[in-house]
Amino acid sequence: MRTVFGIVAVFGAGIACADSIPAPLTDADFMPVDAAEARLGQLLFYDPILSGNRNVSCGTCHHPAFGTGDGLSLGLGDGGIGLGPQRVADPDNMPEQRIPRNAPALFNLGAREFTVLFHDGRIEVDPDRPGGLRTPLDADMVTGFASLLSAQTMFPVLSPDEMAGHYSENDVAQAVRRGVITGEGGAWDIIAHRVGNNSAYHDQFLAVYDHIDGPEQITFADISNAIAAFMAFEWRSDTAPFDAVLRGEATLAEPAATGMDLFYGAAGCANCHSGPFLTDHDFHAMAAPQIGPGKAARFESHARDEGRFRVTGNPDDLYAFRTPSLRNVAITGPYGHAGAHRDLRSFVEAHVDPITALESYDLSNALLPALAVDDTRGFADKKAITGAVTYAPRDISDADVTALMAFLDTLTDPVSRKGRLGIPDTVPSGLPVDRLR
Repeated sequence: MRTVFGIVAVFGAGIACADSIPAPLTDADFMPVDAAEARLGQLLFYDPILSGNRNVSCGTCHHPAFGTGDGLSLGLGDGGIGLGPQRVADPDNMPEQRIPRNAPALFNLGAREFTVLFHDGRIEVDPDRPGGLRTPLDADMVTGFASLLSAQTMFPVLSPDEMAGHYSENDVAQAVRRGVITGEGGAWDIIAHRVGNNSAYHDQFLAVYDHIDGPEQITFADISNAIAAFMAFEWRSDTAPFDAVLRGEATLAEPAATGMDLFYGAAGCANCHSGPFLTDHDFHAMAAPQIGPGKAARFESHARDEGRFRVTGNPDDLYAFRTPSLRNVAITGPYGHAGAHRDLRSFVEAHVDPITALESYDLSNALLPALAVDDTRGFADKKAITGAVTYAPRDISDADVTALMAFLDTLTDPVSRKGRLGIPDTVPSGLPVDRLR
């Protein structure tokens, strides 16, 4: 047995809920991935050809250099220049607003137990719906998506703030504005034709998918399936120091061992961050600060983000957001549905007493590129946000937080952090690939 992070320390002696400690992950926990499909998806993931103005790729906001996020509290998609915390508004194409929610990490989304995605869970597996999925498109949802992970790709390309662009800027944005998403001439169809008309891409699609005989048969679902295969392969995370402990191959050093005891015991973290991916996949109101534009319809002027309530309409779901997986959490900041905490320790400390933490929250805790907007409008809803909290404050000392932070560090997986295929040097469109300079 080897030691993780220095001296040997036996974990588990003080754990109040030892039964909460998960079994180690195995190949059976993950969907199989076709290598050729993943390599095609790698190119599509980093190719701006999927965006309306051909200036934003999936990798712009989900980059391995920033833990598969963008390193910002609320990012800039279309209308931004640069990468990560250095991204700024383009003075020649100013964005209308920030992307309303923090870019979530992509680790382990190809695992079988991930049956609901996004901060509000607006897409989830549902065998009774078209294509086996419930999405905001409802009956207009088309078939052909191989998985929930594939289906999640549908939405960023339709978002004006993320990838589509605004109003009359391009053909994709115009289709979105008219509400023409599916079918001939719809936004997805336009993107599929762009890809299919590229000879390098359609040759690869013909080689990967038996049902495709010509470029005109490439659909957006095929594009999404390839991207999903890449994400599932690239960011599978089950080789962190924590995994070595679960497999009985190592023990934790102090203070991480104490942190693990607290996590699965007195601190109560595992009540929500349970299972092998450290999430219950459920929704909880934890008084996360609301910054930025919120989630409002075009005809609304508020800056609220009511979370799961926007999906279910159930008052019990007001201001509740999906429990994030903690895999690689030390590198996936900023934290919270709106990224209000740039620092993980401050976010953990806020969880100790979330209502008090919200009352004292200051916007300087966020990491936001300059933009002429009021990011504090959501502060007006603090009373409603705290009123939704049912979580009881915890008696946790500074030393306990330090131990918990040490344990959370053991969830960082060097393999998934780097990625397996990496960033391609070029993409078939010839458009620039986002990378750190």
